Amino acid sequence: MPTVRTLLFVALGVLGLVFLVRWIQQVRSSQQGTVDVRPSIFESAVGFVTNFFDTLGIGSFAPTTSIYKLKNIVSDEHIPGTMHIGHTPPVIIQAFIFIAIIQIDMTTLVSMITAAVLGAWLGAGVVARLPRRKIQIGMGVALLVAAASFVMSIYGIFPGGGTETGMRGVSLVFAATGSFVLGSLMTIGVGYYAPCMIMVSLLGMNPTMAFPIMMGSSAFLMPVASVRFLSANKYSLRPAIGLALGGIPAVLIAAFIVKSLPLNAMRWLVVVVVLYAAVAMLRSAFRSGQ
Repeated sequence: MPTVRTLLFVALGVLGLVFLVRWIQQVRSSQQGTVDVRPSIFESAVGFVTNFFDTLGIGSFAPTTSIYKLKNIVSDEHIPGTMHIGHTPPVIIQAFIFIAIIQIDMTTLVSMITAAVLGAWLGAGVVARLPRRKIQIGMGVALLVAAASFVMSIYGIFPGGGTETGMRGVSLVFAATGSFVLGSLMTIGVGYYAPCMIMVSLLGMNPTMAFPIMMGSSAFLMPVASVRFLSANKYSLRPAIGLALGGIPAVLIAAFIVKSLPLNAMRWLVVVVVLYAAVAMLRSAFRSGQ
C-alpha cells in the first residue's frame, strides 16, 4: 500500500504536468503564441539567482520583485502572475527534494499544504482582477514585510523552535489557519517562507521542518494560483520562462552541491534592494492615484 509521502509525490507530479499543459495551451491560444518566447540571458539569470537562494531558505519572491521593479522588466500588475508561473517548476523540484529527505509528520504537512492551496486559489482569483494601483500598494507593503523579516533573520529575532516534527489538536488547527492566510497573501507577493518559519518555530517544531512545509505548500499552491493568472493572461511570458529555465539547475546545484552558505551578507544586500523597490513601488502607486 502506498505511503502518504508517495501519494504526495504522485499528486505533485500530476499537478505539475497539468500546470505545464495548461501553460502551453494558454500560450498557443493567445497572441503570445506568435512571439519569440526565448528569454534573454538576464531573464534566465534572474531565475537562477533567485531560485538558488530560495533553495537555501531566503525565498524568491522579494528578490524577484525587486529586480523586476529596478530593471523595469515586467509591468507592476504582471509581477505576481509572472513570479507564480515562472517559479512553479523550480519549486516543484524543491518540494520533491525536501519532502524526500526530511522526516516530517505527514498529517501536519498535508494539512498545511491543503490550507495553503485553498488560500492561494481564493487569493489569486482576487489579485488577477485587481487594478494596477492596488497591486502596487499590496506589493509595496509585501516588500516592506519581507525586508523586516530579513532583518529579523540577521539579528536572530526569530524564535528558536523546539524538537517536534509535527503538531496535533489546537496547534495543528492554528498552523493550518496560518497556512491558509499565508497562501492567500502569497498571491500578492508576500513570501511564504519567513512567516512560515516563524509560525513553525513558535509552535515548538524543529525549524528544519519548515523546509518541506514551505517548499511543499508553495509547490502545490503556486500551480493552482498560476491557473488563475493564466486564465486572466496577467503575466509576462518571456520573463516567466526565464525564471523556470534558470531556476531548475539552480535548485539542483543549491540542494546537492552547495547545501549551505554564510547568508547574512546576502540578506543585508537583499534588505537594501528590497527596501528601495518597496519605496519605488509605493511611489508609483501614489503617483498613479493622483
